[in-house]
Amino acid sequence: MKNLMDQMNAAVMEAFAACGYDGKYARVTVSNRPDLCEFQCNGALAAAKEYKKAPMDIAQEAAQRLADSPIFAMAQAVRPGFLNLKLQESFLAEHLCQMMETENYGNEKTKQPKTILIDYGGPNIAKPLHVGHLRSAIIGESIKRMGRYVGHEMVGDVHMGDWGLQMGLIITELCERQPQLAYFDAQYEGEYPAEAPFTISELEEIYPTASAKSKEDDAYKERAMQATFELQSGRRGYRALLNHILNVSVADLKKNYEDLNVSFEVWKGESDAQPYIPAMVQKMKDDGFAYLSQGALVVDVREDTDTKEVPPCMILKSDGASLYNTTDLATIVERMENWHPAEIIYVVDKRQELHFVQVFRCARKTGLLDEDTKLTFLGFGTMNGKNGKPFKTREGGVMRLSALLSDINEEMYRKISENQTMSGEEARETAKIVALSAVKYGDLSNQSSKDYIFDIDRFTSFEGNTGPYLLYTIVRIKSILKKYEQTGKNAEGMKILPAASESEKALMLELSRFNGMIGAAFEELAPHKVCAYLYDLANAFNHFYHETKILAQEDELRQAGNIQLLRLCRGIMETCIDVLGFSAPERM
Repeated sequence: MKNLMDQMNAAVMEAFAACGYDGKYARVTVSNRPDLCEFQCNGALAAAKEYKKAPMDIAQEAAQRLADSPIFAMAQAVRPGFLNLKLQESFLAEHLCQMMETENYGNEKTKQPKTILIDYGGPNIAKPLHVGHLRSAIIGESIKRMGRYVGHEMVGDVHMGDWGLQMGLIITELCERQPQLAYFDAQYEGEYPAEAPFTISELEEIYPTASAKSKEDDAYKERAMQATFELQSGRRGYRALLNHILNVSVADLKKNYEDLNVSFEVWKGESDAQPYIPAMVQKMKDDGFAYLSQGALVVDVREDTDTKEVPPCMILKSDGASLYNTTDLATIVERMENWHPAEIIYVVDKRQELHFVQVFRCARKTGLLDEDTKLTFLGFGTMNGKNGKPFKTREGGVMRLSALLSDINEEMYRKISENQTMSGEEARETAKIVALSAVKYGDLSNQSSKDYIFDIDRFTSFEGNTGPYLLYTIVRIKSILKKYEQTGKNAEGMKILPAASESEKALMLELSRFNGMIGAAFEELAPHKVCAYLYDLANAFNHFYHETKILAQEDELRQAGNIQLLRLCRGIMETCIDVLGFSAPERM
């Protein structure tokens, strides 16, 4: 269905055209003076230059044409040539009724669906997730859900760090501890055990131990580098160990991401790109793009328009080893072969921007992707503590993500338990749902590219611009609807009536803004715009709620209309929080 703004634009364009003016001047916008009007059109000011006419005269002519419009209750010309507009209450109510009756509340799917691959998560194998992984997971998941809601095929790839020296360090430490294992016998030709020779807890202890040893013991580090080389050269035992490390780590990662309500369609890592590297490198050489510089193989990616230096993209180090550049380029080759995406979106720390400038330019210059495939870098800022520095534990270390979530769950449980309205088990489950909203909304309500302060006290508050406030609003609506049903009344098939108050009309206007909102936010890769809409809608509902006797309303027709309005509000709010990656409990 046509959204409200399009219908208003069409009506004002028709009025301008009927007066002899180009319809391009008839653009309607939300009023910046809500005390005077709901919408405005400033086109008469621009049209005045072309038609050599006073802007006030043009605005008055258009206002006269709109005087009998079924859309506008007011079309008023004001100096120096603004057109102030207010919607007809009956038209707005009918528009909301159509939204209720239409799939996705009137949001049509895109007419040009694309396959879009989104690279987010980026955890390192054999290491626990920490707070540094939070933003990529939360932002990436919300953008994937937004794209899917609009109608695109969204493919999320976790892109794990499972290659390089860290694997060699783990293998070396395992060899020190259990040298008798068949994996370390180069002559062994039998089958390797199906079970891993370690648990996830042991694995998470092995890596930091090995890393610390390598910094103090040169011989140990040399053995780890040799193990890395042999792994990358295809040694059977080491490849079998890598599979064990992956299986144990991925099972744990899936559980952690599940706690965040984050999922991936593809669980691939850097190791999956390795088979594509030799042919890719050879092609770059054959085509004359790659050349040796101080022993390393590089590709120039400078452009004449650069205002600062962009170094060559290094493909292989002087010893022939690959780098992150190499792996990321080979991953593009793999993705083009498997999915032919129209776009690949990378959700990563904004401090990696130069790396991705080099990779994107190199991929395009060397023809690794189709000309019309778009590569997008979505860099996010850091999550900081109240001291303005990157979020740490009280001891100053990097905080595990599970510890952070546990702290917030406990805080929410404490607050919910204070109400003493539910059992301990229900309070625990509710606290978990509300805590996730606190974390996700606290992050997503900020523009992705900006740093922000992670303030547990503020994020877990039931007041202000927070996730718990939004959920409390949804729960309030659910409670009213449940009480209405318990009276035995039924509003099914009843219509939303024209607004009877300013607060009711304000709520209806906010609901009408939902059409196209998620699509516009997705185009900008801006989850914070969905958050801003949700907060405005929650405020509009609560203002209406405090001014209106819904269940005590004596006029049953108006009461049923209000119930339908609440159902629409609940549905739209639940759609928005689902797109953001969290849900609402039944009560709080």
